[in-house]
Amino acid sequence: MPKLSFGTDGIRGKVGEFPFTQDVLRLLGQAIASWAVKKYEKQAPRVLLGHDTRVSCKDIKNNLSKGLRTAGLVIKDGGVLPTPAVLQVIKSDKNFDFGIVISASHNPYTDNGVKLFDCKTGKLTLEDEQIIVENFEKNKELLETVGDEVELWAHAQEIYKKNILKNFKPNFLYKKKIVLDCANGATYKVAPEIFRALGAEVMAVSIEPDGKNINEKCGALYPENMKKFISKDSVGFAFDGDGDRVIAVNGSGDVKDGDDLLSILLQHDDFKSEEEVAGTIMTNYGFENFLKKQGKRLARTKVGDKYVAAYLEKKNLILGGETSGHIIVRDYLSTGDGIFVALKSLESMIEKDNWAINTFKKTPQAMLNIPVSKKRDLSESPYADIIDEHKAKLINGRIVVRYSGTENLLRIMVEDQTDESAGRIASSLGHNLEGLL
Repeated sequence: MPKLSFGTDGIRGKVGEFPFTQDVLRLLGQAIASWAVKKYEKQAPRVLLGHDTRVSCKDIKNNLSKGLRTAGLVIKDGGVLPTPAVLQVIKSDKNFDFGIVISASHNPYTDNGVKLFDCKTGKLTLEDEQIIVENFEKNKELLETVGDEVELWAHAQEIYKKNILKNFKPNFLYKKKIVLDCANGATYKVAPEIFRALGAEVMAVSIEPDGKNINEKCGALYPENMKKFISKDSVGFAFDGDGDRVIAVNGSGDVKDGDDLLSILLQHDDFKSEEEVAGTIMTNYGFENFLKKQGKRLARTKVGDKYVAAYLEKKNLILGGETSGHIIVRDYLSTGDGIFVALKSLESMIEKDNWAINTFKKTPQAMLNIPVSKKRDLSESPYADIIDEHKAKLINGRIVVRYSGTENLLRIMVEDQTDESAGRIASSLGHNLEGLL
């Protein structure tokens, strides 16, 4: 059996392959249950389960739950829930010890994943992950399931909505025209309800999940889908499959990414005094310049919102995020919440009369994703030599080459003085590396 491992965002893989097979999922549930009993020093820790709209979620949930119930855990099934909703609910309801989300976020429906949240710390620590892996490796015997079958706990989504709404003035979006692209994912029902409850005139698209169309040419990865519905007097927000990312589009059809939204949030009265913001190695250099002009600092972490969250915690900061749209408002939640961030951005846009979502001048940037069969060490020759050769071609910029933490992809990002230079260097570098990888 292959080794179990946690990536940058939980455990992820192809449905029907390790670890997303019936028996392995039961073993994983047992390993999580053993960890939970010890961590929370209880005979029956309480866990909230949530999932997105993938067709595979039901079977994964059932098999994982059988493993969890070998230790007698009390399981509440919240049904379809955005990832941040699970954390928000377990933090607000003291009856819960931890939460599990079944989702592969922005990946296609053929993938799925398991993410865990602690009620106090949010994402698990590296030590917690290691204990679960050790438990999994030690016990490969399927134990007998005890306790009742898991029943749907319908209150979770209502608690999530209520907790978000109490952060905003009633009807503050009155007659504002807003397009929401819900990626046929976990936000397909709850996002339009929340925005309408705050007075918005909502056009909701990609809200007909069929188990296979999650993220399919829609949502945060495909903001051009939303452009078809945008008018001059409206703005749009696109979420990914599990609702922890958000990307915006203004009335002119200009796409505004996570860096843009961070700059909008920094204009908000709640955050304008923040002196340091966390980004990643992929954060646009133009945003760093934007912060410098305001006497603020950008801290760069590795890619992955868990690294951003860890830095915010370490430095006791409030705001951080990724260009991809994972944005953390730490005094609200220690993970990204696309719906909440969209609403806070709208507050700022209304306060500052910035409905056009004007932000900062970006450094020209080109990005490529290259499928790879194996993730080879990029610090070794000949890969490092090729990367260095292309860095020497930059006018005044930088190159970031890294592997995706959730997919078998090599990601290339080139920033330079002109679009033409950035695009040319990225294309050449991608061509050279693709031939080797």
